[in-house]
Amino acid sequence: MSTNLLEFDLDGLAAFCEQLGEKRFRATQLFRWIHQRGASDFDAMSDLAKALRDKLKGCAKVEALTVISEHVSSDGTVKWLFDVGGGNAVEAVFIPEDDRGTLCVSSQAGCAVGCRFCSTGHQGFSRNLTTGEIIAQLWFAEHTLRQRLKTEDRVISNVVMMGMGEPLQNYAALIPALHVMLDDHGYGLSRRRVTVSTSGVVPMIDRLAQDCPVALAVSLHAPNDPLRDNLVPLNRKYPIDELLEACKRYLAHAPRDFITFEYCMLDGVNDQLEHAQQLIELVRRSGIRCKFNLIPFNPFPASGLLRSTQKQVLAFAKILSDAGIVTTVRKTRGDDIDAACGQLAGDVKDRTRAAERMAKQRTIVLKPVN
Repeated sequence: MSTNLLEFDLDGLAAFCEQLGEKRFRATQLFRWIHQRGASDFDAMSDLAKALRDKLKGCAKVEALTVISEHVSSDGTVKWLFDVGGGNAVEAVFIPEDDRGTLCVSSQAGCAVGCRFCSTGHQGFSRNLTTGEIIAQLWFAEHTLRQRLKTEDRVISNVVMMGMGEPLQNYAALIPALHVMLDDHGYGLSRRRVTVSTSGVVPMIDRLAQDCPVALAVSLHAPNDPLRDNLVPLNRKYPIDELLEACKRYLAHAPRDFITFEYCMLDGVNDQLEHAQQLIELVRRSGIRCKFNLIPFNPFPASGLLRSTQKQVLAFAKILSDAGIVTTVRKTRGDDIDAACGQLAGDVKDRTRAAERMAKQRTIVLKPVN
């Protein structure tokens, strides 16, 4: 059975080549061919010895995920739906901007966290992706876009682990994938330009700080525990004060001197001006260096939630900014192809009766908690 070489970071590939009787420098050459040049045909890897190429043809492959569909938005955003087998699919989204090209990558088929405002969470959890399935999204997107744009320059400058799934609940596959992204022989991305987004898995935030500190974004979405318990069920296990302490510990290792807090603006639920004041008090009490990214909610029928008005979002942002907290409002991108934040749903089977459980949750009336 052939081994997919996208599964390996450089150390893993070196160990694989050692089993074939090859030295580490051969693994480095092979790694560059795969990730820097996008090669999948061993015969094209001209500086590898023919004997090694023949060995590789017998036991290895470089295999991307099967593309089910591709949608291109009027704003240039591209969304791919990839088949990962067993009736499961995951999505990756490329977002072009003047000064960067960002790829949003999935880490799981479905998600077990079940945030109220996220369509992926409404489908339940199917399985973790492998390292190779995570990297395959980047490998395919980078080299497909280079061909289309007729360039040899890097197209993807930023990767955000903000697609389907909770990355820190798939830690064993995530870390080697991050190593490939950061490796100078791979994609050569800086730690500042790779972001892991988490709903707040406190012990794994501490592990990430030690193993592979990259930029960290935390899905906060509420200024107090009662409200966050309803919006982000993981909060019942790791409440806000514990989460903020973990974030402060992370800052000692982080490539940036702040944590980004993501905050999805839900009409009448978490967007009141008293919620903004509570956030200010929370930040001041914790002493944490942070910035807030306010995200206009992307409604979907099963959520029972509505998007805050732009007027409310801007008033909320002004209160935070006036208090000296750096605050941005995320531009909605790819709305016409359902590629915006929280909308990545793919074609995942609802194996955990998540829709039924969510329907019961929706009978809970979420009121601002003072």
